Amino acid sequence: MKNSPFIYGNTVSTTSFTNREVEIEKLRSNLLHGINTMIISPRRWGKSSLVEKVIAEINKKEKKTKTIIIDLFSTSSEQEFLELYAKEIIKASSSKWQEWVTSGKEFFKKLIPKINLGIDPTTDFSVSFDWRDLKKHSDEILNLAETIAKKKGIKFIICLDEFQNLSTFNQFENFEKKMRSVWQRQKLVTYCLYGSKRHMMNDIFNNPSKPFYRFGDIILLPKITKEKWVKFIVKSFADTSKIIHPKDAERISLYMKGHSWYVQQLAHYTWNLTQRKATLLEIEKALDELIQANTPLYQKEIENISNTQLNLLKAIANGESKFTSTYVMHEYNLGTPRNVSKNKTILINNDIIHQMGDIFEFLDPAFELWFKKQFYKQSYRITDSYLLREPEAVYKKNSGK
Repeated sequence: MKNSPFIYGNTVSTTSFTNREVEIEKLRSNLLHGINTMIISPRRWGKSSLVEKVIAEINKKEKKTKTIIIDLFSTSSEQEFLELYAKEIIKASSSKWQEWVTSGKEFFKKLIPKINLGIDPTTDFSVSFDWRDLKKHSDEILNLAETIAKKKGIKFIICLDEFQNLSTFNQFENFEKKMRSVWQRQKLVTYCLYGSKRHMMNDIFNNPSKPFYRFGDIILLPKITKEKWVKFIVKSFADTSKIIHPKDAERISLYMKGHSWYVQQLAHYTWNLTQRKATLLEIEKALDELIQANTPLYQKEIENISNTQLNLLKAIANGESKFTSTYVMHEYNLGTPRNVSKNKTILINNDIIHQMGDIFEFLDPAFELWFKKQFYKQSYRITDSYLLREPEAVYKKNSGK
């Protein structure tokens, strides 16, 4: 049995990665030319997959550049971050674990690292410090990559995923200033900072009063276009000896509004239900399966918000935008203008909605379909009249028609 060509739930493989040619080239060029780069977009739009693809390409060609990707999702304190940061830099500096022990002692002047090795050092290796010393001399950790790079004649690219989680640390403001003051002077280390909380990332990097303002180039990751999704889905079906018409591949993209995670998920469910050729029947069954699988999560989401927040979601689902107009506030029982402003902020901070220009949208397209059916009895079926027909050359080539 062939594996599904559609990946969701974790970063996608090289074969499952689609589009992003412009972003790939820009990020690769930035990182190789020493330009710090921040990637900002809503969650599950493919930031981590983009970074991993670019880093994999750099690793193949740039032997004197050491790359590091650190996921900060579960890091809950400054000490945890600094010890994890030191560990990953030491590991990346050499392929031999014997050198890690030497490096761990050679590159510190004021700190004394404690190196712990397990039965298999490559998987069981940790670095720790006395917290009082670490607090006083954290700049040695923050400058560790630059120190090692100078002595070894190499460069570092350090990618920090879920960077906004650092803002939850105690006294983060002071630590943020220290990071910026140390990192901005480095010549041999380049940073790629990204995370899934777009409003928090915007505040860190676009707020003139914050230390990381203008730290580097900002890439605002857009949605993958419908045309790219159609080509990718049709080809992925064909590569696994199955067929889907471009019109139906487009339908998958439109249902999920081009959202990377959900397009891959719906395409996978459709592929899994397809014996030879996907039809509207398989797509609609797949959509039902996807929404049914997420229904408990959506029900819990609704239970955890206030009545006025729920009413604001109803207004958004109905296409309203002038929330403080007399008609909209009365029609949807939104409370006062102050309530509206507060509830918008809460829903954005909780990743339920996001703002695109002057329009507010559900961040999760499947949740939106469930919500509209639940509260407005709207069918989430997309009729052919909504589909823009694409050239069918790719389909005919793959299907033999």
